[in-house]
Amino acid sequence: MSAPTAPIPVAASTIPAGEVNRGRTAGLLLGILSALAFSSSGPVVKPLLEAGWSLGAALVVRMGIAALLLAPALVLALRRERGFLRRHGRIIVLFGLTAVAGCQLLFFSAMQRMPVAVALLIQYLAPVLLVIYAWVRTRRAPTRLVVAGSVVAMAGLVLVVDITGARFDLLGTVLALGAAVCAGAYFLVSERAGDGLPPLALASGGLLVGTALIGALILVGILPFAAPAVPVRLGGLEVPALVAMLWVGCAATTLGYAFGVMAVPRIGSRVASFVGLSEVLFALGFAWLLLSETPSPVQFAGGALILVGVVLVRMDASGSPAPSAAVAAAKTTRSSRPGP
Repeated sequence: MSAPTAPIPVAASTIPAGEVNRGRTAGLLLGILSALAFSSSGPVVKPLLEAGWSLGAALVVRMGIAALLLAPALVLALRRERGFLRRHGRIIVLFGLTAVAGCQLLFFSAMQRMPVAVALLIQYLAPVLLVIYAWVRTRRAPTRLVVAGSVVAMAGLVLVVDITGARFDLLGTVLALGAAVCAGAYFLVSERAGDGLPPLALASGGLLVGTALIGALILVGILPFAAPAVPVRLGGLEVPALVAMLWVGCAATTLGYAFGVMAVPRIGSRVASFVGLSEVLFALGFAWLLLSETPSPVQFAGGALILVGVVLVRMDASGSPAPSAAVAAAKTTRSSRPGP
């Protein structure tokens, strides 16, 4: 058998549909795993905050742990490409300020002024904002499937978060909308990751930027820092605060961002944002297991509607051009095969 041939550029149209579909399937799985990881943080952080931890402490610890765990990917990218920061520094900083620090700061600030359910509902308008953004940018109206999927998913979200009797606050609404914009930026920026900007390097750099920002806000006194060594009760067990934060940092945050930034380039920002709504469903499950907060039948019905909405949006995406990462993966597979 001869040596492998050198990589040869392959047009997207010549790549077998099966290879591209496998890339999309992998992206969907990664997106679901990302949502599952992210969803476990809320039910763990909530009792910590109630036990005396400050928001600043919880954020800087979770971001810092994740940044350190993903740091080897950034170091490797810096060693491989001279001028890496010059080429990609701006997008990494943008990711850190919006997708990492901005999203969490704005959401928790909104949560302090209005019910959590309302803040969640507004933040998870991000998929709809991305549909509108694409409409404005391309001047092409969304298809009926996308519109139907958006409406059904948002209706399901309203049922899941249960905003019955909720009150609205103007500033809180503005802050939550800011969190929604930052969540949209997470998907748009992640979509640009690829061969030139490795997804894990983007996540690591963004987490470092986010950690630095939260740390600076703590140092100047804008965010208080309190991290008492108190036990927290999760799922009927008492665990030290440090153990709880290690879970949030190592599993929820590290895996959430790592899987997320790898998923978005494969399936596109629009589909990924709707898949991200499954985080709400997983969060209900974790709250049920860890905090004994049993979901109502209405919330189960809302979860079913969210899944139907995601399927409708995904059905439309199946007829669209393959995301760049899926095509790139297929090219790599073809070009690495042995020659005749």
